[in-house]
Amino acid sequence: ESTAGTETDVPKVTVLLWKWLEAVGFPPPAAALTERKGEKKKTAFFRANVTVTDLEELQELLKVNIENNKHLVTGSVRAKVLKWGEDVTEFQPPPDYILMADCIYYEESLEPLLKTLKDLTGPNTCVLCCYEQRTMGKNPEIERKYFELLQRDFELEKIPLDKHDEEYRSEDIHIMNIHRKPTVGSFNWFKNIARNSELPFTCHGLSLPWFKL
Repeated sequence: ESTAGTETDVPKVTVLLWKWLEAVGFPPPAAALTERKGEKKKTAFFRANVTVTDLEELQELLKVNIENNKHLVTGSVRAKVLKWGEDVTEFQPPPDYILMADCIYYEESLEPLLKTLKDLTGPNTCVLCCYEQRTMGKNPEIERKYFELLQRDFELEKIPLDKHDEEYRSEDIHIMNIHRKPTVGSFNWFKNIARNSELPFTCHGLSLPWFKL
């Protein structure tokens, strides 16, 4: 069972997101982010500068996990405090990727979370959001409201279930590809990533535990 909130255990949605990225490579190729069928390509991982975030009381745990996994890091990784809805100036410029796992659960957190996403993202930022669809109590309404508000500023596309890891896939767990709606002067982030694929890129983990499988 996955759990909401800040936890010491790794939620299954986090494992599923990691397993999907492990299968398609990181950064994920354009074909993996759409429902169009593309050629199978060799999995590749490029050097990234990563920031993992959570509340103040979880910083020591993040740092322990970073230390335990430093032998896997080919770029850089740091832990930072991020409280949704507050200033994100120190996290600028916008990252190439934001990874989210199990972040949609409290109605009171929706507006702060959406503000943080708007403040953190640029026209070429790709947000990968993995969440568990909950059916008890107010959860369906919270989820409906979240995506209704999200689509005011973002476009989103669901990663098909058959692309998920066979062991961890579940019909109530979804992976979404989210990016800002295009504006005048912006260009497709796929082209930007393709052009700079050999360079380090930035990745922001939004309350995403750092772990080793």
